[in-house]
Amino acid sequence: MSTAEELDALRDSVRSALSRGASWDVLCSQIGVAALAVPEEHGGLGAGLPELAVVAEEFGRVLSPLPFLSTSIAALALADSPLAAKLTTGTVAFADFSADGSTVDGTGRYVLDGDTAELLLVVTGNRLYSVPVEQPGVRRTHSPTMDETRRLATVDLRGAQVSLVGDVDPSLLDQACVLLAAEQTGAMARAFEITLDYTKQRKQFGRVIGGFQAIKHRLADLYVLVETSRSCVAAAAEDPSLAWVAKVHCAEAFTTIASEMIQLHGGIGITWEHPAHRYFKRAHGSSQLFGPPHRHLRR
Repeated sequence: MSTAEELDALRDSVRSALSRGASWDVLCSQIGVAALAVPEEHGGLGAGLPELAVVAEEFGRVLSPLPFLSTSIAALALADSPLAAKLTTGTVAFADFSADGSTVDGTGRYVLDGDTAELLLVVTGNRLYSVPVEQPGVRRTHSPTMDETRRLATVDLRGAQVSLVGDVDPSLLDQACVLLAAEQTGAMARAFEITLDYTKQRKQFGRVIGGFQAIKHRLADLYVLVETSRSCVAAAAEDPSLAWVAKVHCAEAFTTIASEMIQLHGGIGITWEHPAHRYFKRAHGSSQLFGPPHRHLRR
């Protein structure tokens, strides 16, 4: 478990690299983002959910299309497997299919980074299989969606050869939801910052709009959503059984903040040149990832 100072240092390093537009290769080689959750015995850094959540939040702030989320989830799934060593520089995607032990058939839709991954992981029941992508039975197609900052794909497998990795950790979905919630928190925090800065500059009726009480109240409500989201993620990173709380709260908070971002920016908020529409699309797309909020509420 890292100290608060170590987490802050990790946050600063990742934020600095992302602000410079660092490539995935640079982030992997200089900071080791792909190796964070990989056990030390497999060449990784052996980090836990709190460290992963800090990095996910920074990727979320800039709506990064890089495969940190999918790679981290794969690392958590492969924690006890030598295959985890492949994650230190590459990408692995997840999908849910049916397998007979040696081959797999099925179609996975909206698979994270499914068309660019170097290795596919298939979940069938409580079993986890690895699928090499360079074989005749694997067909992968990019899936265009409303959110252009999230790489998704359709993966079609027909008699594809698989290798058994082992049993799936029952808490894997919870851990994935924690990382997604952290990513959403970073994105909503940045959306709020952009909106707050705008209200301090935009003038109407002879004064900045942020000086009007009605606007202040709306901004205060958004600030509360950001801070409570951070608290939910921090709690769930320590106790993944609380992941459903973070998933539901952060999905709804991000959607609200992205909508208010557009409203408070006025006309410029609905232009292609302004980033507001990207945050709005990411908010709605992310809310459906790993199951919509209402499904997690039933838990």
